[in-house]
Amino acid sequence: MVETKLKVGGMSCGHCKMHVEKAISGVAGVSYVDVDLDKGEAEVSYDETVTDIDAIKKAVNESGYKA
Repeated sequence: MVETKLKVGGMSCGHCKMHVEKAISGVAGVSYVDVDLDKGEAEVSYDETVTDIDAIKKAVNESGYKA
């Protein structure tokens, strides 16, 4: 299991936070995600045998935010 923090740009409200959490949690292999709106970052735990940080960043970017 890998734990990392990822900077996320473009969030401005609670809805943005929920949208980013949903996008990241939808990536296979992600077991935990917590988005901090004030810090503009996401704390993520994932199984490196299933996914990688690039796939997580792609999910964030495709949801309309900047990873």
